[in-house]
Amino acid sequence: MTIKTRFAPSPTGYLHVGGARTALFSWLYARKHGGRFVLRIEDTDLERSTQESVNAILEGMAWLGLEYDEGPFYQTHRFDRYKDIIQQLLDQGDAYYCYCSKDELDALREQQIANKEKPRYNGKCRDAGHALKEGAVIRFKNPTQGDVVIDDLIKGKIVVANKELDDLIIARSDGSPTYNLSVVVDDLDMGVNVVIRGDDHINNTPRQINILRALGVEPPKYAHVPMILGADGARLSKRHGAVSVMQYRDEGFLPEALLNYLVRLGWSHGDQEIFTVDEMIALFDLEDVNGSASTFNNEKLLWLNHQYIMNSDPAHVAHHLSWHMGERGIDPGQQGPDLTEVVKAQRERCKTLVEMAEASRYFYLDFESYDEKAAKKNFKAGTDEVLRHLLEKFSAIEQWEGEALHQIVLDTAEELDLKLGKVAQPLRVAVCGTAVSPSIDITLSLLGRDKTLTRIEKAIKFIQDKYSE
Repeated sequence: MTIKTRFAPSPTGYLHVGGARTALFSWLYARKHGGRFVLRIEDTDLERSTQESVNAILEGMAWLGLEYDEGPFYQTHRFDRYKDIIQQLLDQGDAYYCYCSKDELDALREQQIANKEKPRYNGKCRDAGHALKEGAVIRFKNPTQGDVVIDDLIKGKIVVANKELDDLIIARSDGSPTYNLSVVVDDLDMGVNVVIRGDDHINNTPRQINILRALGVEPPKYAHVPMILGADGARLSKRHGAVSVMQYRDEGFLPEALLNYLVRLGWSHGDQEIFTVDEMIALFDLEDVNGSASTFNNEKLLWLNHQYIMNSDPAHVAHHLSWHMGERGIDPGQQGPDLTEVVKAQRERCKTLVEMAEASRYFYLDFESYDEKAAKKNFKAGTDEVLRHLLEKFSAIEQWEGEALHQIVLDTAEELDLKLGKVAQPLRVAVCGTAVSPSIDITLSLLGRDKTLTRIEKAIKFIQDKYSE
């Protein structure tokens, strides 16, 4: 049997990290078993579903590299199919028309709560034999005897007594299907045989199993993934910071780092922390997923992202860094050093691509002012003479390469009887505008001859003007 999993988000917002982890687990399980992964857009909530949200979900999946084998399928394109199944359940006697008003149902609920009973529909219309009239909803006639047994692949055996389940609505008064009906039909038609989803769906699972059995179908296997909590123990939400997948892209995280972090939220393989995608596929198993909730730790994700920035192929990091440079109005292909070389120079010191993009601006764009603290410390009276000495030597050099450039800095310090820092730091501030950069030889190599000489001349003038006042 070919394993088939699915990810089925509702397009009522962005792709959040909880959904992304569910998608990842479903994708990994399908890949590990040589199966197929389906993307389904559950857009039957017509009031809240938007095309913008659909686009955000597709963009998030693409950025993470979670390619799907089938889909995306849209529930709004399948209303005729749902209608047929609802009619089939009516014809079989497994569904019925219900005319209970909202006021009736509200009063029933209040009475049940007052009596300390579990609020649920009392089955008033179950055997009334109502025909279709305007305003009717359709309810599924849930079995009243026996149990539903779920052999959950993560949580183990879950037993729910049918008498605890009420007759849920499967079609609204306007004829549109409800979530529990459309999901059942989709999983049936698409051949989904392993359903991996959040454990907030556990209450839906026995109901969906009963509908499938009423249709004469063996239900899929289920795996309910525990929720993700914030540091305060509450369910992860906007107030905990970035929860949108694309917001992590915007904040400078690599997709592989986020995938690695998400797979470790509730799953482990020994003490290993860092996994390639191929290792995730080879090692992942639902049986190893922890049944309890996981806590999201931004510091751990940041550490992991830095590991990926340092150890990934620099060309791959540069590919993702390029987007951040473009957001800052920089086209690395047109106006400065090779971005891959910049990554090599900056990767040890930058934990995010945003940090790296900001720290690399001076390689591509001229700066209008010097960092105030750095200029005050390093641009002293007489520093212009040090820079003039360097300018002459740099202007005369034939090959603009790191070792020769570094030697000029060393020779200048020796000739002027200065400590190396008294030469290198003013030079760094002169060419970068700040006191922080990669080693001076790498910095100068990446900047190139023209930028270096022009910026040294500018710094000399700045110092002269400052001390001639």
